[in-house]
Amino acid sequence: MSSPETLFDIEPPLAILTFNRPEARNAMTWAMYDALVAACERVDADPALRVLVLKGAGGKAFVSGTDISQFQSFHTPSDAIEYERRISRVLGRLDLVAKPTIVQIEGFATGAGCGIAATCDLTIATPDSSIGIPIARTLGNCASTGTFARLVDLIGPARAKEMLFTGRLLPAAEAQAIGLIGRVVPRDTIEAEVLKTAREIAGNAPLTIRATKEMTRRILAARRPTESDADLIEMCYMSADFKEGVTAFLSKRRPQWTGA
Repeated sequence: MSSPETLFDIEPPLAILTFNRPEARNAMTWAMYDALVAACERVDADPALRVLVLKGAGGKAFVSGTDISQFQSFHTPSDAIEYERRISRVLGRLDLVAKPTIVQIEGFATGAGCGIAATCDLTIATPDSSIGIPIARTLGNCASTGTFARLVDLIGPARAKEMLFTGRLLPAAEAQAIGLIGRVVPRDTIEAEVLKTAREIAGNAPLTIRATKEMTRRILAARRPTESDADLIEMCYMSADFKEGVTAFLSKRRPQWTGA
């Protein structure tokens, strides 16, 4: 299941998926999203695997969002709506993994990286890490209802709106204080801390852990809206602002917003 862009290691009782594009701060390609789903399927199918760990290669980022170059092919509302549905399907599958999931953050966890972290059960980060969804400053698109709902579950509506409104990346200590990151540990010990935590969980009663995870998921799911977000996705992704955001990002300049 490994590829140049993702490394999948089986070390029973652990499975470790590494996003492996350090030169691009592990920005997600479509194939990397597919690999994440495949890892979820493998972990659920193998009773010898008790915990799934997600990490990024290179030490500078966990995941820095979706690879922006892929957005240049977006021309119709269906392109945008299908993209967000695709992300929702991937994160929905990650959410449904019956085994505990742990994210190891070193450096940036932005955009989809923040969404993945918010979907997993536990997040352990280094002090120099930062997390957030800076699209109000960069691309001018929008987060899906599912991603925003998970942020609201973790940090509340006011903080979630402030994070999205400002586009600010939260330092690890601040993110931990509001509940977006679970634990902050020194960079030179994070690998050992993540593996220690994963093995400790893997040694506990699997049915108790599965029931606890599923009960939590059901409680949170009951609070989430069911209305469609297609109109909001279309408004953002089909705008001149979004085209400007993508062009500006790839040109490494600040976008000029018009609200159109």
